[in-house]
This record gives sequence, C-alpha cells and structure tokens, in this order.
Amino acid sequence: MPTGEPDLLPLLKQYFGFRSFRPLQEEIIRDALAGRDVFALLPTGGGKSLCFQLPALARPGLTVVVSPLIALMKDQVDALQSAGIAATFLNSSLPPGEARVRLRGLHQGEYRLLYLAPERLMLSGMISDLQRWQVTLLAVDEAHCISEWGHDFRPEYRQLAELRTHFPDVPVIALTATATDRVRADIVQHLQLREPSCFVASFNRPNLTYRVLAKSGPYDQALEFIRRRPRESGIIYCHSRKSAETVAQRLNADGVKARAYHAGLSGDERGRNQELFLRDEIRVVCATIAFGMGINKPNVRFVIHYDLPKNVEGYYQETGRAGRDGLPAECLLLFSPGDVAKQTQFIEEKPDPQEQQIAREQLRQMVHYAESGTCRRAELLGYFGEDFTTDNCGACDNCLSPRATYDGTLAAQKFLSCVYRIRERSQFGVGLNHVVEVLTGADTDKIRRWGHTQLSTYGIGREHHRAEWGAIGRELIRLGFLRQSTEKFSTLELTPEGRAVLTQRQKVTLTRPVAPGEARAPRAGEIACDELLFEKLRLLRKRLADERDLPAYIVFSDVALRQMAREYPAVARDFARISGVGEKKLREFGDIFLAEIAAHLTVNPRQMFADDSFTAPPPAKPRISDTIALSVQSVRQGRSVAQVAANRGLTTGTIYGHLVAALEAGEKLDLNQLLTPEQQRRIGDALERCGPANLTGARELLGDAFEYDQLRLYRAARGR
Repeated sequence: MPTGEPDLLPLLKQYFGFRSFRPLQEEIIRDALAGRDVFALLPTGGGKSLCFQLPALARPGLTVVVSPLIALMKDQVDALQSAGIAATFLNSSLPPGEARVRLRGLHQGEYRLLYLAPERLMLSGMISDLQRWQVTLLAVDEAHCISEWGHDFRPEYRQLAELRTHFPDVPVIALTATATDRVRADIVQHLQLREPSCFVASFNRPNLTYRVLAKSGPYDQALEFIRRRPRESGIIYCHSRKSAETVAQRLNADGVKARAYHAGLSGDERGRNQELFLRDEIRVVCATIAFGMGINKPNVRFVIHYDLPKNVEGYYQETGRAGRDGLPAECLLLFSPGDVAKQTQFIEEKPDPQEQQIAREQLRQMVHYAESGTCRRAELLGYFGEDFTTDNCGACDNCLSPRATYDGTLAAQKFLSCVYRIRERSQFGVGLNHVVEVLTGADTDKIRRWGHTQLSTYGIGREHHRAEWGAIGRELIRLGFLRQSTEKFSTLELTPEGRAVLTQRQKVTLTRPVAPGEARAPRAGEIACDELLFEKLRLLRKRLADERDLPAYIVFSDVALRQMAREYPAVARDFARISGVGEKKLREFGDIFLAEIAAHLTVNPRQMFADDSFTAPPPAKPRISDTIALSVQSVRQGRSVAQVAANRGLTTGTIYGHLVAALEAGEKLDLNQLLTPEQQRRIGDALERCGPANLTGARELLGDAFEYDQLRLYRAARGR
C-alpha cells in the first residue's frame, strides 16, 4: 500500500462496525486525506458525517467540524465517544468549568474531532488556539446555510470565508444534503474552495414512501395514520406554533405521547422535548420547521406534513428525517388549496419584491408536486436536476394507486376560453382566482367594475365548484397550456399549446384530484426477523441506553437489532458480523445481547427466513466517474494494474481503488485477469478464517505475498 493511502476498511469496521462504504464515501474520504478541498452533496441518511469522521482517525491531528446546532454537536459527540473515538464540542450549553476541562484536553492533544458553531469558531481567541492545535481538516456541515438562495440561510455562516486566511494549507470539506445548482455554486464561492472535488450522490431515497392526501379533518387523518403504526415514532410538521401546540395536546389526550417544538418555547423546554424524542420516551414531535436539522435519530418511521411546505427543497429535507437507518419509512402530506392562499398571504407580507417573486415561484413548484398525478419520486428528483427513468417507483401513491383520469376537454376549453375572453375584453391578464369567479358566475366588485358579467364565459362553469376549477386551472398550467407570471399580482396567459387546444379542439386528459382517504402502501425493504426477539432486544437496548444516559439508537440501530433477531448470533465472532458492531461495542455489549438471544431460544423456536428476503434497500448506486471508467476499460483490454497506473501517471493503489469502486457500483470485471486462481483461493481462505471485514488479520495471515488492495479487490468482486 503506497504511503498516504491508508487502508480505511479496518478503521471502518473497528470504530463504526461497517464492512463497506456507502456510495461515494470512500472517494470523498480519500480526496480529503490527499489534501484536496471537497464539496459533497449526499442525501439525508447517506452517511455525510463519516466523510470527515473517518479521516480524523486515519492520521494524526485535529479535525474541526462546523455545525449549526448545539443538539447536533452533542448527538454526534455522544455517538463517537460510545464508539471509542476521542471527540468533543465547545458551545454555550457548557458550564465554564466543563469548557475549561475540554480546552485543557485540546491543548494536550487528547481529541481527534472538535465540533464548533460558526460564531464560536470565528472568535479571535479560538482562531489562535486552533492554529496551535495542528488542525488537519476543516469540515463545514450543513453547508447550504451559507447561501441566501438556500432554504435555511444563516448569516453567521458567511464569516467562514475568513477560514482561508487563517488556515491557507488546511483542506476544507463542505457537506450538505440539499442544494440546487445555484446553492452549490454559492457554497464553493463563499467558502473559497480551491478546485474542489465535487461529489453529488443520487437524491433518491428508495426506502421512503411518499403520499399526498386531500386535507379533510387533518387531525383525525393524522391520528388514524399514527394509530396504524402503534410502536413507531415520527414528526408532524405544522405551519404555526399554535397548530404544533394544539396537535400535540390533542394527541396526548388521545393516548399518543407527543410534545411540541417551536421557536416560541424556551431553550430548556425545546431541549427537553427533543431529548424525550431521541430517547423514545415520546413517540411524536409536533414541530415547526425549527425542528429537524440537528436530529440524528435514525429510526423515525414517518413524517407528516400537516400543512403545505413553502418550497420543495425544505419539504425534501424534512421528509429526509425519516428512515435514516435505511429501513422503510413513510412521508404523508396533507394538502388543501386553502393552504396555498395562506402561504400566498405570508409571501405578500415580505418587504422585498425579489424575495416575493422567488417565494411565489417556489410555492408554485410545491403546489405542482402536491397536485401532480405523476410519480412523486420522479417529481422530487427532477427538481434537483436528476432523472428518474423507472416507469413505476413502487413507493408513492401515484405509482401504487394511480389516480383516475378523465376526458377534460370540455372543462379545459371553458377555462382556456375564459382566460382568452378576459384578456381580449380588458387588455390585461388576471389571476387564477378571478378566472374561477367568472366561470362560476360570482358577483364581485371587480367582475362588475371590469364588465366581466358580459363575457360569453361568465357563469358557464357552474357544474364545478370553485375548488375543482382551481385544481383544473393549476393542472392546465402544469400541462403547459397556460403560463402563470410570478409577479405580486400573478396573471394567466395562453401558451401556443393552449391556443391549439381551443383552435384545433384537441383532446385534453385530466387527472382526478387527490382524495382524503388513505391507501396504505406496502412497506418494501423491511428486514424480516423474529419480531418477539426484536422487541426483547429493543427493551434491552433501552435499558442499557438509560443506564448510560444515551439515546437508544447510539447503543445499536434498529437495523442491527433486526439482523440479530434474524441471524441469532451465538458467539462473539458471529455477533461482530452484525452491522454497526465495532470493537468497543463488541466488548461492551456483546455478552449481554448474546445472553438475551440465547435465553430467547431456550423457550422459543428458531424461525427461518427466505434467503431472498429484503434487507434494508441500499442507496441508489452512483454512476462511475469518467476516470474510473477509463481504468476499467484499460483492464478489460488486458492491461495489468501496474501498466494502467504507469500509463496514467497514477499509483497502483489509486487504480485498485477505481476497480473496487466500479465493482461496488455494479460493473463486471473478470477477476481472473487480476488474480490467479491460486491467489483467489488463498485470499478466500484467509478472509473466511478472519472474517471479511478484517483485512488486516487476513493480510498478516497471508504474509507479504499480498497487498491490501488485492484483498479489497477480491472482496468487492465476491460481494463479501
């Protein structure tokens, strides 16, 4: 293994208990270790934190993590310490004495990771200290906060531009889960990233099911949804503080443990309610958008949007709180056209006309998503510029239970004709609501003043009520027959396609609106297991976590417990193969959980599960980059790894890394071109004896005849 390219997999297993990386993680980590600036966009649950945590373990020095929320710092530091990693944070929540103890430890080089808020980081005294503490990596988490075009702009993040002045030679890694092209460019510019490696993973969250229901008694709809999931926890996002309080109070009265979370509560109360949620003492948090960014709880099984979100970007991030562990989770949006009117009113109260215009366009896109009859997943991914080519995602209401379509030609002609007649008579355009009022024969001051009672289209649409015409009008906009401006008084005008519908009498197919009833979706991707044992292990996990004053998921994730309840490990070696079991957790918890499993089997039969049963669905595999594809092509043409490395001016370790990444992305390679049958046999035997995650042990067993890279390649090719 060439100097500077550490074998990361033993560290990954030792500290985090994983045998392989998620898509793009290893490439990001290796570029950061090579001293390059990095921009990384990985979806929520895609493993962003590991991209700066593992480099901190792979070399000496201090990694500084800029994090916007106190809760997020504490959560991540607790998890790192439970895995045996020296990490700490400094923020305003610490009493002075504790802060001094941590500062003393930093001066003595006791920590590998330090979490700081941006305003604390930029204090002159802190900058001076950091310059003495051998900082080797600066990680800016939630980097979209630096952009005014993002959905969560924070002015204090702009100060981070000064980091380059104070740490010119330290690589910077910027990470976010949601960013449009414009926000990405802002991040790179304001952080002064120098020729950064840019990694953008798929935005697809295959374990999430998306559904939209017409709002009809929203509290009863939410309560029914929650009661169908009796042991699951989730978040309800509400538009106002009052709504969050009211929903939480009603849920408690109906036997569902819930708390509110919003900016109107004191800091202590918000922290207490959040902690109750993290520790599974309550099932539901009813929150405004103030809640979520600092939450690392992996087993949130549902997110309900009680009111319409302001924009698609915020909606995507909020739904991303669900299913971070990769197990199935559900996202429900309750939609009412009345919510659109409320949001529009808030937009019109903004003092800046440009902000109003941006907000109106964002709201239009959100309404388009809510009312669309096409695949929800395709709509979301398309917003972020990603194509979803599958015809049916199998995990949204429109794909699982497609809404009925109908011949809407007559309705379309009436609506489009009304838009045309109004503009013809008045020589100006009007908004959607005014068109609906003309169609339904309303008697308003504007209709009388502008003479619209004299139009041939006045009152010709009384067969539909106003909400139905509003939905028809918005669908005609989505279909491209109408264009809607984004000014304060947004107006409608016909497009050439809309004129063709009128002049050529083209057929128009419309989709029925979303309905209020719930069509429960199947939950593909669940890990089939012994549910009775899973419940016992869940209670054991809760007891152990309470004893250590930790959230339960920091002990083990639901994924780990389900694997235990499926595979029934009986000895430490088998237990170590469970996802998330690192060396420290094996020592601390292995015997306790093994005893619980053994006790269960003394009175309950072992259950069998089909080999093809789903486990947690993996994140979507990224396409391989051009540089990886070139290495793969060269090997397929018969060149050895050494030849490819020499021809391209790269190390053999880099070429092996390309091949491993290609295999993990689903590419096919003939292993016989790279390893002889005898080499494959010996490596296979060594990995069988030491375990697939223990490359260090396998290499020691094999001696100097093999490199780590060859072992990694074999393991990737065999899917182990």
